[in-house]
Amino acid sequence: MTQILPIKFQEHLQLTNVGINAANIGFNSLTMESDKYICVREKVGETAQVVIIDMSDPTNPIRRPISADSAIMNPASKVIALKAQKTLQIFNIEMKSKMKAHTMTDDVIFWKWISENMIALVTETTVYHWSMEGDSQPTKIFDRHSSLSGCQIINYRTDAAQNWLLLIGISAQQNRVVGAMQLYSVERKVSQPIEGHAAAFIQFKMEGNQQESTLFCFAVRGAAGGKLHIIEVGTPPTGNSPFQKKAVDVFFPPEAQNDFPVAMQVSKKNCVVYLITKYGYVHLYDIESGTCIYMNRISADTIFVTAQHEPTNGIIGVNRKGQVLSVSMDEENVVPYIQGTLNNNDLALRMAVRNNLGGADQLFVTKFNELFGRAAYSEAAKVAANAPKGILRTPQTIAKFQQVPTQPGQTSPLLQYFGILLDQGQLNKFESLELCRPVLAQGRKQLLEKWLKEDKLECSEELGDLVKAADPTLALSVYLRANVPNKVIQCFAETGQFQKIVLYAKKVGYTPDYIYLLRSVMRVNPESGAQFAGMLVADDEPLADITQIVDVFMEQNMVQQCTAFLLDALKNNRPSEGPLQTRLLEMNLMAAPQVADAIMGNQMFSHYDRPHIATLCEKAGLLQRALEHYTDLYDIKRAVVHTHLLNADWLVNFFGTLSV
Repeated sequence: MTQILPIKFQEHLQLTNVGINAANIGFNSLTMESDKYICVREKVGETAQVVIIDMSDPTNPIRRPISADSAIMNPASKVIALKAQKTLQIFNIEMKSKMKAHTMTDDVIFWKWISENMIALVTETTVYHWSMEGDSQPTKIFDRHSSLSGCQIINYRTDAAQNWLLLIGISAQQNRVVGAMQLYSVERKVSQPIEGHAAAFIQFKMEGNQQESTLFCFAVRGAAGGKLHIIEVGTPPTGNSPFQKKAVDVFFPPEAQNDFPVAMQVSKKNCVVYLITKYGYVHLYDIESGTCIYMNRISADTIFVTAQHEPTNGIIGVNRKGQVLSVSMDEENVVPYIQGTLNNNDLALRMAVRNNLGGADQLFVTKFNELFGRAAYSEAAKVAANAPKGILRTPQTIAKFQQVPTQPGQTSPLLQYFGILLDQGQLNKFESLELCRPVLAQGRKQLLEKWLKEDKLECSEELGDLVKAADPTLALSVYLRANVPNKVIQCFAETGQFQKIVLYAKKVGYTPDYIYLLRSVMRVNPESGAQFAGMLVADDEPLADITQIVDVFMEQNMVQQCTAFLLDALKNNRPSEGPLQTRLLEMNLMAAPQVADAIMGNQMFSHYDRPHIATLCEKAGLLQRALEHYTDLYDIKRAVVHTHLLNADWLVNFFGTLSV
């Protein structure tokens, strides 16, 4: 069976395969400021060239005829900095334009991009920072320490805020390579000389601390052997516990007597130090404990330049043969490897918790059950809450906590558990329900409002249903977040927010059963129902069938409100609306003849069933209206004989309109 490894190794490119001369693959002619670009200075015949390899398209190098002593690519964009003796220039390659230039009084012996808009410049005596902003000139930052005199400068590092600066050099002494570093505090303007070969800074958040600590990691191989030191620099942030410094042995095999650290990168995501040695060994260390997770040789040739490999949170480097390779932590295998091969359960648990990694599930279950069994409920709650990938955030865990009786004057274990989860982030659907049940039962809905504002609860239809009994408006907020359109609209209707129903339905592309809604509202609040009905026909295209809306009105015997509704809905007097015009006149002739008389007197409608309405007019005693509508001579004869009920002038005019 193949042993599982906690690292992934990948070869990205062989530089000689893309036309790079092997003689130019070295510290003095090749630079890699980030994992995005590799920059090589070459001479083809008498022509000096700079070759730029974009790692997103490595088989198509860009070649430019540029003569320079050094060339470094910006870590993020196609901007190149060139140095020719004391002259420094910065060009935008894509725009083909010069951005900045400066002539130094002293030779720059080392330079490096320390951010996307800042270059560090090192002379024999001084360190400068040169910003890309505006037309600023290089600014002196500090003087070099005497301990670095005669050293070859190989690196310059800063912390994220550029408050801590580090210059690294090496020199040959007594048949070994000695590393010398100068650590400078910008705030205190003080330097400290340190023996060391490779270093890096990392922002690390300790368990229980609110703010990140600035850690300084450095490796050295001195006369007494190899060490990795991890220390916190500066004063710990207010409220933070200080980081306990670590000093662990760096193992060098017997066959590597002259080996020493040459490069270091750190992964903030995984909290791991990657250390590379001159002989091509990689070491992985856990930052929190200082434990060596893994060590192996990955290259037979010296890796002379490295950068952080962002896609894998690992380290990428170039060796003397031109191999571009990366090493990263294998997130699938690292926890099982620590547990099985290193037999370090504590580290396996911490690594799994910190990085949300699988592989130690049974360890967490065992630890939780053991703590729960001895009534250490607070500790058990922490384990359940912090277990990776939510493996213990289950209904079963909640049920266990629910069964524990609450001691008088103490917070229940269940609420302790939920408290830890709330501090960490959002509760899942089931947790949200089970937390809100007791909170609502205690009448503390203000807590629920607070959690909703802070986005701590996973909203669901079930949670909305639970909340609705206590507060329909709050339930509406839950339904909106959970995207339950039918319940949202129901809440809008019940709280009288009819205008919002139509707007919301259009916004989310949902078509509710408007007739059902209208019927529900009409039963509870007829006036609101009438208002809602008007909104449903406000647009040119009605949202519900007008005939059905009229049915709802008539179910409640709301003739007056229905009349007002129809007068507005039918104001355009369309031929297709004839049956509704008939119905409007019909209901009023049967319930309020004077209203029907007034409507006909206004001559608003012309498409109703005239014979039918004429008959109803006659029955209602509106003989004039009946005669105006009858066309059959038999009907006219029957109605006209009641002359004592008819206006004499109107009758004369009426006979004048009849044709023989």
